[in-house]
Amino acid sequence: MSHEARLAELGIALPPVAAPAFDYVPAVVHGGLVWISGQLPRAADGSLPHLGRLGDGVDVETARKAAELCALQALAVLRAAAGTLDHVARAIKVTGFVASAPGFVEQPKVIDAASNLLGRVFGEAGRHARSAVGVAMLPRGVPVEIEFVFALKDS
Repeated sequence: MSHEARLAELGIALPPVAAPAFDYVPAVVHGGLVWISGQLPRAADGSLPHLGRLGDGVDVETARKAAELCALQALAVLRAAAGTLDHVARAIKVTGFVASAPGFVEQPKVIDAASNLLGRVFGEAGRHARSAVGVAMLPRGVPVEIEFVFALKDS
């Protein structure tokens, strides 16, 4: 089954690609790889429904929902950069940043939500290397920001 067909089968509609607020591009395609800039957890309307830090007002389940929104944004950027998700060979790397209060240590559980989504869409090709890093704060006060690297199929 194609990646696009799998996305449709899962009932997943990708959001519009958010325009960069600063001087960068959403994705760079180079050497058969797509490097996707850090994605914030935007709802389909562009709002940021989840704000705050883990261990200081934001629970793990809320942050997991935010991580899924980051992954959906990334898939929208990936589709725009590649033309179609069917050109994707596999996920390579996911780097997740979790705004964490002192003592919070569940960053991998949060970023797992994005990893799980990639697995549902791409199957075995969605498995990837990953880092889950706790940070003091993230842009705009979001609890999660995630960047991605994907490999494209040879044309």
